[in-house]
Parts: sequence; structure tokens; C-alpha cells
Amino acid sequence: MKKQQVQPKQLKVKLDENIGEGIYSNIAFTTFNNSEFIIDFGRILPGLNQGKIYSRIVMTPQHAKRLVATLERSVKNFEEKFGELKFSEQPERKEFGFK
Repeated sequence: MKKQQVQPKQLKVKLDENIGEGIYSNIAFTTFNNSEFIIDFGRILPGLNQGKIYSRIVMTPQHAKRLVATLERSVKNFEEKFGELKFSEQPERKEFGFK
């Protein structure tokens, strides 16, 4: 008797045009309880001490852990292609314009 191989189902995902444009974020905050992780994505402009949240994502702890694994894999692939990413506490100040 021959075993049948099960082909994985292809997942189709629709991306609306307005969502596909994306939202720039340079700050993120996380919080959680026993059943959910909440990630708020926002933006803060240089020189200001207040930002604004533009998107909130709520997911299960299991999905949050999968997201972490996916991001780790993506960062590793990025660094293999473009070089190591380094954190900087303060952005470098470069002279710009007229002196």
C-alpha cells in the first residue's frame, strides 16, 4: 500500500491598496496579559517629546512568539545580505546646509 503525500495548502492573502502603502513607525510599545499581546506602532519627530500611535496589533501569545521568530529570521537574512545592524543611542549628527 502506497502512502499519499499531503500537499500543503497555499494561503492566499488579500492586501488592500491603502494598507499596502504602509505606515512609517519609529517607536513601538508592547503590553500583554495572559491571553493577548498588544503592539502599538507610532511615530515621534526629532526634537519633540510626544509621539502618536498610528496602529495597534492584538495577537495571541503564540502568534507573538511566531512573530519574534519570523523577525529574527528576517533580520539574520538582512544582515547576511547587507551587513550587521548596530544600535545607536543617538543618531549621528551630520553637518547639512550652509555654514
